Amino acid sequence: MLDFTPKEIKERKALVINPAKTCQPIGAMYAALGINGCMPHSHGSQGCCSFHRMHLTRHFRDPIVATTSSFTEGASVFGGGSNLKTSLKNIFAIYDPKIVAVHTTCLSETIGDDLTTIISEAAPIIPEGKLVISTSTPSYVGSHITGFSNMVKSTLQLLAEGEGKGANGKINIIPGFVNPGDMTEIKELLEKMDVPFTMLPDTSGVVDSPMTSKYEMYPEGGTKIEDIQDAGNSKATIALGTFASEAGSIALETKCGVPSTAIKMPVGVKATDEFLMEVSKITGKPVPWEIEKVRGQVVDIMVDTHHHFHGKKVGIFGDPDQVIAMTEFVLSLGMVPKFMLTGTPGKAFDKQIEKVLDDAGVNKEDSKYMSKGDLFLFHQWIKNEPVDLIIGNTYGKYIARAEDTPLVRFGFPVLDRSVHTYLPTVGYKGAMRLIEKISDALLERADRDAEDKDLELVM
Repeated sequence: MLDFTPKEIKERKALVINPAKTCQPIGAMYAALGINGCMPHSHGSQGCCSFHRMHLTRHFRDPIVATTSSFTEGASVFGGGSNLKTSLKNIFAIYDPKIVAVHTTCLSETIGDDLTTIISEAAPIIPEGKLVISTSTPSYVGSHITGFSNMVKSTLQLLAEGEGKGANGKINIIPGFVNPGDMTEIKELLEKMDVPFTMLPDTSGVVDSPMTSKYEMYPEGGTKIEDIQDAGNSKATIALGTFASEAGSIALETKCGVPSTAIKMPVGVKATDEFLMEVSKITGKPVPWEIEKVRGQVVDIMVDTHHHFHGKKVGIFGDPDQVIAMTEFVLSLGMVPKFMLTGTPGKAFDKQIEKVLDDAGVNKEDSKYMSKGDLFLFHQWIKNEPVDLIIGNTYGKYIARAEDTPLVRFGFPVLDRSVHTYLPTVGYKGAMRLIEKISDALLERADRDAEDKDLELVM
């Protein structure tokens, strides 16, 4: 399908071809789903909400529930205040959520709707004990990662209380835009360390809920509202990934004085070590043998399989926090990260990639990396300098097919495979899984390309 992508790279200032991101409201909707009993609400047209629900549903293969202000021509001209007030009345009367999380769209942002004022005017129709929060997520700025970050930040600014003195003995974890399987793995690590925590958001038990004989609009998963309100009394907040999580941790520090630390997403051994050491430093809790044993198994696997990876060139694209962490991980496997690209804007991406390369003793001039890039450029890079492997989401399959290059699916969205959302890519167990996926892709290619006389039984 992309066989005619030209090798010659020309500068483009106002044209994006095959974006490596999606829009803010999708990220905001996903973050809201990680609050227990929450109904995400899209303040815009029905089409916007339908697309966001569809995209999330296709990735998680679980029905995503959200409501909309259903803008028509009138609301587009005169504003959507009346629509939102009517929506809130109907939502609480029909769906009875504990909380409604409103996010804007490009239409309501262009009109200039003031959500804070509209919601305050709607206070008389909001039932006692129910909550409404809101955040600004214009689709034409940032990406779904920006939207996720904005919703987490607004949630903490509006709901969290406390004095930041650690009265509740907990730490706060902002996990970033990851799958519920990743959130479950992070929680299990903390539980094994006997560390009390609050994770926000937490979509485990929400978008991976089990099949039962009864439909639950609000599954039992998600961060409880009282835990969010108590987050200001925690010892510290650890943000996993600067792009998706740091703004929320800084907002809580500003409001309540809870110390904030931002570290890389714990993909691979080194990043997971850093996460666990940070938790241990804050809480004084040691890392138990149960966790150390799994780490040792991962290191053993890396030693056993190093010859599969050594010197293999790889191109990585996707969300910035995951691309940065994955770059560090493939370096630890002995691979050569040639191309790293994200569609999310932010000069911090380039700086963090450069630091990862410098720490590994790799000449950054031998690699190309870019924030606010697109998959057309990523494809052109590969056309000019072929790689052995591509790591990224489902949209990379077209490049992989055109260039006859193996693809390891990683990140969001993965629309053509299933089960991935239940399994981790973070922590030591996640590292095991990634090693298996990368190794399988490379060895299957070696088997496919081998002549009969060279087809090995043991590899």
